[in-house]
Parts: sequence; C-alpha cells; structure tokens
Amino acid sequence: MHKLIIFLFLAIPFGVFAQSSVSTGTIYDFSKKSNSLPGVTIRNLNSKKITSASASGKFTIAANTGDLLEFSLVGYITDTLYLTNLLPKTIYMVERNTNLGDVNIRGAKINKEILSPDPMAEKYTLMGTGGNLERKKMTDKVGGLSMNLGYNKYRRQQRKEAEFEEREQYLAEIDRNFNEKSISNLLKLEGQDLKNFMILYRPSVLKVQSERPFKYSYYIVQAYHAWLKLSPAERKMQDLPALKN
Repeated sequence: MHKLIIFLFLAIPFGVFAQSSVSTGTIYDFSKKSNSLPGVTIRNLNSKKITSASASGKFTIAANTGDLLEFSLVGYITDTLYLTNLLPKTIYMVERNTNLGDVNIRGAKINKEILSPDPMAEKYTLMGTGGNLERKKMTDKVGGLSMNLGYNKYRRQQRKEAEFEEREQYLAEIDRNFNEKSISNLLKLEGQDLKNFMILYRPSVLKVQSERPFKYSYYIVQAYHAWLKLSPAERKMQDLPALKN
C-alpha cells in the first residue's frame, strides 16, 4: 500500500509536466496596441494543431520549443512566430493595406562606419573653407565623410516592406485559388462541411512558397481524400491531419 502511494506521488508531477508543453499569449492590433484581437486563428505548423484566440485576444496552443506558429485573421497580414521558448508571448498583427508612414529621425547613433566613404553616394558636395585656405575647384571631390545617419534603419524598413508585399502576394494567390468556388468545382462539398474543410486544409504561405509552382487542384483533391477518412466528429475538430505525399 505504501509503495503504491509513493508511486502515485512520483507519477503525478511527471504527468503534469508532460502536459505543460503549451504556448500562451495575447494578440493585439499593431497600430492600436491597446486593442486586443479576438478570433485570430493560430496554427502550429509542426504539429498541425489549430486553435482560436478568445474574446480578449488570449490563446493557448500545444507547442514545443522550435515549433513555428502561424497567426491569421481576415483583414490582417498573416504572420509566423518561431518559438525559442515557451514564455507568454505578446503578438502584434498588422492590418492589411496599411501604408507605412514617414520615419522622422529624431536622433542617431554614429557608428564606426561614419568615417568611411559612402558607397551609395552619387554626388559630393563642395564644402566652403574659411581663413586663407585656397578654395577648391568645383570638380574636386571634397571630404570623405559618409553622413548616412539612419541609413541602416531605412534599409531595414525597406526590407520589411518588401517582406510584407511578398507575403501579401502569396496570400492573394491563396485566396484566388483556395476558395468556395474553386473547391466546389472539384469536390462535392457544401454548407458547413465546405467551411470546415477550408479551415482544416487551407495551405499556409510557407507551404505555397516551398512548392513552386503550387498545384492547387492537386492539393485540394489530395486533401479531400484525407477528409473522407475522417469521422464526422474529427471533421469538426481543430486538429489538422497530416497529408501523405
């Protein structure tokens, strides 16, 4: 009897720890950071788990360190998060077609490259000299200071904008090829079954990027064969079954 009690006492903590591999957090609007976003769909692209954010924007999903989570919501840019740890996360989602405003640089930190010639410069400005120094000709190159304060920040902003534009293009492509009309033309699905099918099997941006050109018709038919193997209850669950190659 005592051995049984000791065994149960030791087994309970391990069971608790085994179930504690989850990622939690809260999702907000990027432009209005105090506004939480309810109804955001969160997918674990590694385990194929899927859940939705609560009315207060909070979410909990089974995950492990190293997993990739995808956040999507109608009207917002779908984004991904690589889990380096399982601490609570704060997620900010950017609204689609949001024009980035001008960046006003109020201060700058001079780095060691400030004294090197700027490879992006196309012109050199003639600098006036005082005293008895002889004035240089207008054709001479003067100085060598690369006053490119904020240039690195500008380049990072450009790369970010390019990433947003590329992701928007993929999302628009998915919307054009994976919708009720295109699926109904291939499959005998309608009503709630069609909606559940689209939620479970909507291809992610990463999948479409990795398989170019992406064959949507083949993917839809392949997903439908996996759908037919599910029970009615499983078709309503939020677990995404893996597709066989």
